Amino acid sequence: MLNFFEEISKYISQDTGINKEYIHLTILTILAFLFFDILKFLIRKMYSKLNVSDKKKYFRNRKIKISLTVICWLVVILIWKEQIKSLMTLISFVSAAVTIALREIIFNFFAGIYINAKKILEVEDRIEIKGIKGDVITIHSLGFEMLEIADGSEYEQSTGKIVHIPNSAVFSEPTKNFTKAFKYIWDEIKINVELDSNLEETKAILYDILEENEILKEIPKKMENQVDDATVEYRIYYNNLDPIVYTRIVESHIELSLRYLVHPKKIRIVQNEIYLKVLEEYRKGNIKLYKE
Repeated sequence: MLNFFEEISKYISQDTGINKEYIHLTILTILAFLFFDILKFLIRKMYSKLNVSDKKKYFRNRKIKISLTVICWLVVILIWKEQIKSLMTLISFVSAAVTIALREIIFNFFAGIYINAKKILEVEDRIEIKGIKGDVITIHSLGFEMLEIADGSEYEQSTGKIVHIPNSAVFSEPTKNFTKAFKYIWDEIKINVELDSNLEETKAILYDILEENEILKEIPKKMENQVDDATVEYRIYYNNLDPIVYTRIVESHIELSLRYLVHPKKIRIVQNEIYLKVLEEYRKGNIKLYKE
């Protein structure tokens, strides 16, 4: 096999005038990349047949991909070890120019180390950065990608577009993380009712709607545990985690604000269910909705 490579290297060298040794090393490098690409494909194929969740498959494949990529580059470095040594002197002279040319790449690389070390954001986190809101779907050494949420959407609905953000953006832009300390955020729905409404009965109905919602009813208990965990690292506290209805008089009607904890990805589902229940109570004559 080695003689075969030698013959190919010699033939290409005679035809192109390139040093035979460099051709030989280039062929070995290409073979190394091909070998690890095939290995990644076979392992991914093998794991795809396992009966595990998509989430577990994703993180497992990501770890395998990173590990094999690192090993592949170590092999390439070993292949070119002697040539790399001879290039060190030349590199020392041009390092300043290279550093300037690759400044953004280097900046993004170290920003990536910072992101992973400080856990500013992780896969599946909902964040907002550079005016773009979305769910983090992958993190690379130089950047990360988000599944975008529609601009100005109060319903947290995905557009289906994937946005690439360089890692260095976390240094230059404020980064909002909606799920870092805990998974739930406060959401509000405003219900306008007539001035002569029986507020006590109306608010009792709205509290029942909130407390009977299957998604919302278990959240305060879960949130308590998450707040306890978060207070170890952050100065965060909440006096009340249960849903609450606030009252405000606005011109010729009463504005009732329903405030509750919900997972960001389930906001629209919960709002839809609450509005349907309110309409049901309105049709029964139990709530007097304000009509302009």
